[in-house]
Amino acid sequence: MTGYHQYKICIEACLRCAAICNHCAANAAKENHDGMMAKCIQLSMECSAICYAAAQLMSLGSDRIKDICKLCAEMCDACAAECSSHENEHCQECAEACTKCADECEVV
Repeated sequence: MTGYHQYKICIEACLRCAAICNHCAANAAKENHDGMMAKCIQLSMECSAICYAAAQLMSLGSDRIKDICKLCAEMCDACAAECSSHENEHCQECAEACTKCADECEVV
């Protein structure tokens, strides 16, 4: 049986990551001084989008799960790298969630 129960841990990591990425992007936008946070905001929004998509496809039992999870892990790693370079709490929280999500997606 494929779908939600088989991928539950990864789905939950993706949904948590997506929510925290949105939180990070929103907070970074509020403190975006001279565009310094532009890359962080962009990557956080992209990461959120791919995490939601991956969670949906896993819950549907898609034949493309391995492909979407590989891409999700790559995008989570990129977001984590960017966010970890910022000292604010929301970026550090985002980097941590992205790293956990990437780790879960890599084993699917």
